[in-house]
Amino acid sequence: MVVTKETLIGEILDADTEVAPFFLNMGMHCLGCPASRMESIEQACMVHGVDADDLVEELNAYFESNG
Repeated sequence: MVVTKETLIGEILDADTEVAPFFLNMGMHCLGCPASRMESIEQACMVHGVDADDLVEELNAYFESNG
């Protein structure tokens, strides 16, 4: 999977639930909420004060190494 700032949280979690800690560590503790699954990385990062580019980079590195 390749993640962009426009990728939805739900798509990422559907691809691999092991990435949940990436979101929990940024303070996004509402992963079970249906609304959060429809947020893009960019939207979630804006709400939680996190750099979206950094999170995208971390997620893509994870997916590359865990293919």
